[in-house]
Order: sequence, then structure tokens, then C-alpha cells
Amino acid sequence: MKNSKLIVAAFLMFSMIFVGYQCGSTEITSARLYIQQKNWDKALDVLQKEITKNPKSDEGFYLMGYVYGEKGNYNQMVQNYDKSLALSKNFEKNISDSRKYFWAQSFNKGVGLYQRGVKTTNNDSAQIFFDKSIAEFQSAILLEPDSGDTYKNLAFVHLSKGDNDAAVDPLKKLIEKEKALDGYKYLGEIYYVNGTNLKNQGEETKAKDEFNKAISVLEEGLKQYPNNSDLLLTLSNAYIGADRTNEAIEPFKKGVESDPQNKYYRYNYGVLLLGIEDFAGAAEQFKKAVEIDPEYDNAIYNLGVTYLKWGTYLNKKADEEGKVSDEYKAKYQLALPYLEKAVKMKDATAQTWELLGRVYSVLGMQDDAANAFKKADEMR
Repeated sequence: MKNSKLIVAAFLMFSMIFVGYQCGSTEITSARLYIQQKNWDKALDVLQKEITKNPKSDEGFYLMGYVYGEKGNYNQMVQNYDKSLALSKNFEKNISDSRKYFWAQSFNKGVGLYQRGVKTTNNDSAQIFFDKSIAEFQSAILLEPDSGDTYKNLAFVHLSKGDNDAAVDPLKKLIEKEKALDGYKYLGEIYYVNGTNLKNQGEETKAKDEFNKAISVLEEGLKQYPNNSDLLLTLSNAYIGADRTNEAIEPFKKGVESDPQNKYYRYNYGVLLLGIEDFAGAAEQFKKAVEIDPEYDNAIYNLGVTYLKWGTYLNKKADEEGKVSDEYKAKYQLALPYLEKAVKMKDATAQTWELLGRVYSVLGMQDDAANAFKKADEMR
């Protein structure tokens, strides 16, 4: 997953306001004094006496909630605020302001701890900072459960920590609260990666379940963000992983027909066609995408891969039929310029160099092939 910047909340200033409630009990009067002195334990002692004597003391529960907030015990804070509101709305605004104030404190602490985790070069220290950041964001959610930003940032910390599964629930909440693009994007990616890993482990049934989850999330996301390339790409890959490529062909074909200059539609349609070994169709779509954007790296790379796979397919078919044909070499020749460009891309991998080496070998360019394979070995 890509790292994302956390959003720093504006710090909300909050002050206690006691105006209008001069007729409180002796315990309430004492509690106010202790609060002004920041003597939280004494304040709790007298407030406990207050609510024992008067279980319907809305101000007693309110002040007790505030004190617990200052002590960092947000569970008790929320419980006492809820009890105060259940008795009356007299302190509703105070409670709302207080929750926002403490939410901002937890949120910003979470941001700071996350940033320290990202910056540290020691993995153990980074994990400690991430865990502390997660705890702060969980507190922030307790205080303001409707804040989409908090769920998003909590998910990002889990992803940075490498705990993708723990990011699922906050991402679901982010979608529920805001139908946010990041929610659909990262949740879809998590399910897709889970499916890919399970498939590599031979767990075909479980893998399909994950791919189908990805498809469901991404299709919902595309209703909100129909032209988003990240959602489209992951969706097309998820369809292929789930062996549902044929289902996806028609919708992606219609997308290309409705917006032929959309390079992302072209590219993703090409990915699906390549998945069903429609090499001619895939090559056409990737070429169109490159015509639209000559620097579209993914389309360039996949166009090279398409010609290589096409050539491999033709060679295998000729062998099976007992024929001698050099037709496949023509496809390798077509793959060459695209793969040569692909290895110069900033995200070129050992696999890209290995594919280029294979093409050089088939075309009899042995020195070039040796250099390409050597480069692939160096990158592993």
C-alpha cells in the first residue's frame, strides 16, 4: 500500500464554563474549585459523593466526565457525559465542545506519533510509535465516532505497520461515513492482495472469496468515482483473479465505446482481454492507450508483454501441430521496443529485464540477452 499523509486537525480550545449554575451543592462547589486547581483526584472524590447523594445530578456527571477527560480516561469520560445527557440537555453544548477538544488532542497526538514512526529507521521503534498512534486514533474515534478523517488515518497507520487486515474495519467505516475514494481504493486493494496471496498458496476457494469481496467494493466505488484509474485497474485484476473475466468484458467494452479517448478504460479493457488470451484485442487497446498518452508506462509495458505472450502462444501451438513456423518471432520482434522502453522506467523490476532477455534470446541477440539476464540477477 502507498503511504498517505495524515491530516492534522485544528486544535480546538476549550474552557470550562460554570455560568448559570450558581445553586449547586457543596460537593459541586468544591468540585469546581478543585477543577480550577487541576486537582483531578480530589475533584473525583467529591463528585462521587455528589452523584451518590443525587443520582440525578446532571452537572455532577458532566463535571466527572470532564475530569476523566483531563486524566486521559476517555471511556469513563464518555460514559459520564452520556449519563448527564440522559438526565438533561443543560450541559449539551459544554459536552459537545469538550468532546471536540479532547478529540483534537488525541487526533493530533496520533498524527505526531505516526510521523515519528515513519521517520525512524529502527523497525522496532517504528512499530512502537505506530501502536501508540493507533491507540490515540482509537481514542479519537471513541470521542467523535462520526469523524471520517479519524477512520482514514487509523487505517493508514495499520497499513504502514503492515497489518492490512486491521485496516479493513476503519476503511469500511470510512466508506459508511463519507463514501470516500480512499476507502474504496484501499479496501479493494486489501481484498485483492489477500486473494492473490491465497491463490499463490493454492487456496483457490478462499482466494475467490477475497477477489469477490474486492469486486463488490470496487464496483460500489466506481458508482461514486466512475473514471478513477486505480479502482478500474484493481477491479479488472480482481475479475481475472476470480475467474470472472467474461463478466467484466462487456462493461469495460462499453466504457471504451462511450469514452474512446479515456486511456484508463483502454488500458483496463486491454488487461481483461489479455487475461482471456485475446492477444490481438489486448494489443489494440494498449496501443490506443499509448497513442493517447505516449508516456503511459503501464500500457507500454503490457503491450510488450502481450506481444511476448502472443509469440509464446503461437510457438507452442505450432509445436503441438507439428509445424515449423517462424511466425512467433515476428511477435517477439514487436515486443522488443516496448520492453526496451519498459526496463528504463523508474519502477522496472528484475522480471522486466528477464522478459527482455527472453526476447533477445529468441531473436538471436545473445550478447544483449546475457546482459539483460545479468541485470535481472543484480536486481534480485
